[in-house]
Amino acid sequence: MDIIKVSGRSRTSAVAGAIAGVFRENKHVEVQAIGASAINQAVKAMALAKSYLAEDGYTVVFIPEFVDVEIDEKVRTAIKFTIEAR
Repeated sequence: MDIIKVSGRSRTSAVAGAIAGVFRENKHVEVQAIGASAINQAVKAMALAKSYLAEDGYTVVFIPEFVDVEIDEKVRTAIKFTIEAR
């Protein structure tokens, strides 16, 4: 499964729509962000996606965890949010 990667410049509504769309299809989504502004955008998008999914009768939970990601041969720490049905 693909991971939705969020940057500090990502549009909140676009990310929320992607999260909701992937969840409706797979009942599971992973969102990854590196840095404070990217994590901020991801959290806002997840809150918006939660309301989109509630309209369809889904109740979701978000599970955060740290993951190491290799970018340009350097290891960086990212936050990965797993979104699942409650």
